[in-house]
Amino acid sequence: MTSHPKVMLGDEVRDALAAGKPVVALESTIISHGMPYPRNVEMALEVEGIVRDGGAAPAPIAVLDGPPRAGLDAAALDLLASDPTVTKASIRDLPYLVATGRHGATTVAATMRIAALAGIRVFVTGGLGGVHRGAERSMDISADLTEMSLTDVAIVSAGVKSLLDIGLTLEVLETLGIPVVTYRADEFPSFYSRSSGFASPMRLDTAADIAAMMHAKWDLGLRGAVSIANPVPASDEIPAERIGKVIDQAIADAEAAGVRGKDITPYLLGHIVELTDGESLETNIALVRNNARLGAEIAVAYAAPAG
Repeated sequence: MTSHPKVMLGDEVRDALAAGKPVVALESTIISHGMPYPRNVEMALEVEGIVRDGGAAPAPIAVLDGPPRAGLDAAALDLLASDPTVTKASIRDLPYLVATGRHGATTVAATMRIAALAGIRVFVTGGLGGVHRGAERSMDISADLTEMSLTDVAIVSAGVKSLLDIGLTLEVLETLGIPVVTYRADEFPSFYSRSSGFASPMRLDTAADIAAMMHAKWDLGLRGAVSIANPVPASDEIPAERIGKVIDQAIADAEAAGVRGKDITPYLLGHIVELTDGESLETNIALVRNNARLGAEIAVAYAAPAG
């Protein structure tokens, strides 16, 4: 794959892609809108280090001063982490940000698209967006799902964010033809927790098997993502029953405050941190680390010569 000329590549990413070496895309919304400063910068640099230690080049993705970028230097990471003008950018926002020369921290959907344009096949995030609770009334369904049906990128996550309707999200993923495989577990995880109450549609136990599945899908001409659910380590999880009560409270507080649309997820994640006295933030960081390790392993396996 060749990179789109409108995507600016960092030196490390450009060199890795040119040499056919493994690269892992990283979203930037978690930096700008998912964690407080300066913890977000520390987390971003740590995750990049984990990816490098795993044998792949990290490619944090964002829109800065207009152009989409894959690979960011320290100054760019600090800007994303601390500048209040950075927009939470989903796929619909990309043309506006590019045309007006603004900054955007990319969501799963936007990161996927830019990664694909850059020629990157593996993407690590925290949790997937999906069908929000009460979507039968609000029609609030993340653009992550439709983008996954269009873009050929494998996504490593800790499952669907547990503040969403996980059952309905899995149904939509099936309708869109997106393979959902859980790594070394029979139950689909729920972000903060290893359990969700829903069986995983598929299970694979090695990065090599996941890479083989990616090759098989795209070699057959089947468009769209592969979703790899990687349960949070048992030592870092918040049990589903306990976090469920916290999420219910956070959702009720959001409704009372009139928070809606693209602001709802950052609000809920931040409020859950408050309600858990910071425990959910530590779990969030732990699962991103865990996903980065697996993502690097998959990228290395995918880039390995066949045979």
